[in-house]
Amino acid sequence: MENKITVLLLLTLLTSCIFNNNKMLSRREKEIQELRQGIIDQSWKIIQEDGWQSLSIRKIADAINYSVPVIYKHFENKEAIVEYFSKEGFSKLATDLDASKNIAKDQIDHLRQIALAYWKFASENTQYYRIMFGLGIPACETINSSEEMKASSKIILDAIDNVLTASNNSQADRHLKLKTFWSMLHGFIAIDLLSNQKIAQLPPPTVLDAVEGFIYTLQKQN
Repeated sequence: MENKITVLLLLTLLTSCIFNNNKMLSRREKEIQELRQGIIDQSWKIIQEDGWQSLSIRKIADAINYSVPVIYKHFENKEAIVEYFSKEGFSKLATDLDASKNIAKDQIDHLRQIALAYWKFASENTQYYRIMFGLGIPACETINSSEEMKASSKIILDAIDNVLTASNNSQADRHLKLKTFWSMLHGFIAIDLLSNQKIAQLPPPTVLDAVEGFIYTLQKQN
C-alpha cells in the first residue's frame, strides 16, 4: 500500500514539474515573440518617419531599451529587417491583386483592375513599395525568389493566360508578357517615386493607355 502511495506521489510531482516547465516555456516563447514584434514595430516606425536610410540596429536597440546583441538574435542585420518588410509588402500586394477579380466584369477587365490595384497599392504603401523594389535601397537577391513575390506574379500571369485563352492566342510568350506588363507598371511608378515623395492615387491617362495597348497585344495573333 505504501509503495502505491509513493508511486502516486512521484507521478503527481512529475506531472506538476512537467506542467510548470511547459508553462515557463510558453511564457518565455511569448516574451520572445513580443520582443521580435517590438523590433519590427519600431523598425517600421523609423522607416515611416525618417526613411529606410535612417534604420540601424543601434537605433532600434536604443528605441526599445535593449542591447544590440539582443536585436541580432532576431535579425542577422539591417538587410534581414528590410527583407522582412519586402516579403510582407509582396504578401499585401498579392492580397490586393487577388481581390481585383471580385470587381472585374470579364477576363480583359480583370487585367485593367489588376493594373488599378497595383497602382493603388503603390500609392497607399509607398514605403513598402520602395523597399520591395529596391528604389534607392540595395536590392536583396532572396526577395526576387521569395514565395510572396511569386504569389503576386502568379495572379498576374493567370490573368494574362485567361485573356490569351479567350482570344485563342496560343503563340504569345506568356512569361514575356508577364515581364512586359509588370515592367510597364513598375516603370511608371518608379519614375513618379524618383521625382516625388508620393504618387497620385489614380493612374494618369498615359498609364491607362499603356494598359489598353498591352491588352491589345494579347488579343492580337501574330
